[in-house]
Amino acid sequence: MKKEDLLNEEFLKQFKDGDELNDFLQQLQKRAVEKMLEAELDGHLGYDKNQKTTSSNSRNGYSNKKLKNSFGEASINVPRDREGSFEPMLVPKRKGMAEGIENVIISMYAKGMSNQDIEEQIRELYDINVSTSTISRITDTIAEDIVAWRNRPLDPVYLIVWMDGISFKVRENSKVVNKTVYIAVGLKTNGMKEVLGLWLGKNESSAFWMSVLTDLKASGVEDILITATDNLNGFTDTIRASFPESVTQICVVHQIRNTCRYVVWKDKKEFTRDMKEIYTAPNKEAALAALNDFGLKWESKYSYAIKSWKDNWDELTVFFDYPVEIRKIIYTTNLIENLNGKIRKYTKNKLSFPTDDAVMKSVFLSVREVSKKWTQPIRNWGVILNSFLIIFEDRVRLNES
Repeated sequence: MKKEDLLNEEFLKQFKDGDELNDFLQQLQKRAVEKMLEAELDGHLGYDKNQKTTSSNSRNGYSNKKLKNSFGEASINVPRDREGSFEPMLVPKRKGMAEGIENVIISMYAKGMSNQDIEEQIRELYDINVSTSTISRITDTIAEDIVAWRNRPLDPVYLIVWMDGISFKVRENSKVVNKTVYIAVGLKTNGMKEVLGLWLGKNESSAFWMSVLTDLKASGVEDILITATDNLNGFTDTIRASFPESVTQICVVHQIRNTCRYVVWKDKKEFTRDMKEIYTAPNKEAALAALNDFGLKWESKYSYAIKSWKDNWDELTVFFDYPVEIRKIIYTTNLIENLNGKIRKYTKNKLSFPTDDAVMKSVFLSVREVSKKWTQPIRNWGVILNSFLIIFEDRVRLNES
């Protein structure tokens, strides 16, 4: 039947309701699949059906297989060969579900749906019964993808790498404990963002970040121009040990949050307004003057908050050394915090995870969903790249050779 015949209005009028149309489409797909399987076997044997041949191998009837697809469940006749060497690509052996449905299940899981919810949704959408154990088996295949993804080669140079951790509750030895997924996101020399890796450990620490940085080097990263991090104790020294030439910018937003933890509610509005004068100053000298004024006004009441600014001053003010275009993207870890927010959104239905593997599977799938939208260079990329080329000329070119 020709495509134009299927779209003919008179032809479509014969179907009284959606069920009749669905049944027809299911039969149409069944016939198409069976014809393609026959063609696959022709290619495997090296000759067409009913054609004479001297080959020792030949057709050997059919086996029946239940195949689940978007139109429901269909019984498919799969051709066999006498030697049993035919491995159909369209409907692989020991697989009873069309790839499209598997992708739907994985996408639902990535968006935080439980196995029970997925089972119900698939039944409602496609009139297919897929058990929760089957759903687990399908999503478990992601483990192989994670291994391959984590072992892929990375670029030799990244202009900026943002690093942060996100905590989850995980069952361990009959208890629920907090664990951290460490995330690194790099800005490539073509302006595209890339999640460089995911690592699972216990509470966030500079010692664990050292193992993360070691993994990055083992994957081919030779240089990071700028790192953007929170103000975790010892983090800057850890980065310098692995990438001596890298400049570390502590996230100003993290600093503001941490500083405000020591301020009583009635002072917060005035305190944050005065603090804003520091990080919105036009240059480092003006920022230092604003810090001194800030200290004179508030140090007697909130000495620890002021001390935090002074102790981290060099790393907090790195962004002043760069043009406005670069300042805007190293000023905070907003990029990675936005990613963390999407991960939280997709995993919010899971109050705790049964295993470490379950955490990594969910976070990896969430990252994969978010990354699908990273199809364009960051905003104002041409201007930003030009600034990097002027400031880091030799080091940027290393990645282009």
